[in-house]
Amino acid sequence: MEKQFKKALFVVNPHAGKGLIKNHLLSIVDILTKAGYLVTTYITQCRGDAVQVMRERDRDYELVVCSGGDGTLDEIVTGMMQSGFKTKIGYIPAGSTNDFAKSLKLPSTMKKAAEIVAADHTYACDVGVFNEDVFVYVAAFGIFTEVSYETPQEMKNMLGHTAYLLEGMKQIQNIKSYHMKVTSNDFTIEGDFIYGMITNSYSIGGIKNITGKDVALNDGLFEVTLIKRPNNLIELNQVLAALVSDRVDAECMYSFKTSSIAFESEEEIAWTLDGEFGGRHTKVELFNKQEAVDIIVKG
Repeated sequence: MEKQFKKALFVVNPHAGKGLIKNHLLSIVDILTKAGYLVTTYITQCRGDAVQVMRERDRDYELVVCSGGDGTLDEIVTGMMQSGFKTKIGYIPAGSTNDFAKSLKLPSTMKKAAEIVAADHTYACDVGVFNEDVFVYVAAFGIFTEVSYETPQEMKNMLGHTAYLLEGMKQIQNIKSYHMKVTSNDFTIEGDFIYGMITNSYSIGGIKNITGKDVALNDGLFEVTLIKRPNNLIELNQVLAALVSDRVDAECMYSFKTSSIAFESEEEIAWTLDGEFGGRHTKVELFNKQEAVDIIVKG
């Protein structure tokens, strides 16, 4: 009797992290094949390539596996949302920081991650909508955000998330604040902010617990942190201490949960989505799409 295979699409970013995926491709495909999948492998050619591949994929793929960093996963989820139909996603982390992979408790060892994909235990996870775009775990503006997409890949490979901190420290000498009107489900605030992040993750930039307590990835809610402009170095140190120690300091920040939020400003402000440049905007609206994507996690 002829063996019946399920179809899987394997999308690989060969440049993520230190490019170690090149040493594991055959073993990963072998694990998926033994799990009953006929695997089609696609190597991304440029940034944004995975979005198009995912948007135009055939409906008969029962599984899409991606290997890369959180930015690669972002492209896969973005393309899926644009396609209008769901396919379960397997994630084999290969980036330099892998914040969202850590939130999903996925192992950093590629073979172990592939074995989890093969075991096929799915988890319905929230997805963020940012104007016409999509993000998986963080949308942010202000200090440190440009670091994520301006830090050279070679530096990320060498230093991991330490690269973000080193590059970020260069910006502290000339912190810029942004005057914004912020409207959530429950209230409206207006003020000057040096940083803001809307998250669905347990860690950002490799720092755990920075997004607050009682975080759930499927509750339909974002965790929002807005940092007010400090007036002096003492207040700036107060801000940094609060972030690192997982403590909300009401004097220097706002911290709350919401399913939707809007930002308005007179000047264009640069945003980052999952560590990649998200454009410059004077108005953005963000919505949480609860349990919009099925991701395979450890059972």
